[in-house]
Amino acid sequence: MAYLQITLKIDPAHRPAAAGVYEKYKAEFLTTIVGAQSKTLLIRDEDVQVLHGFDTARNAAAYLGSALFTRDVVNALKPLLADAPDVRVYDAA
Repeated sequence: MAYLQITLKIDPAHRPAAAGVYEKYKAEFLTTIVGAQSKTLLIRDEDVQVLHGFDTARNAAAYLGSALFTRDVVNALKPLLADAPDVRVYDAA
């Protein structure tokens, strides 16, 4: 198992719109992205995180180059971001 964690700095006023982006693309992510196993939205006072579960770190990293991510998700989130996202890939022990 591997995880792709994307931490987003989003103003609280824009968080409902960000949650809408998450909901809009969740099913497509789970059904079309190779190795995708889960996707969870985590909301904290200081930021919003999206935790993506994959079968391998390689597939997690590959998603970052996919059309779904680069064309759809990034473009939808771009106007909502207060800072550049923090993107990390982890292998689970």
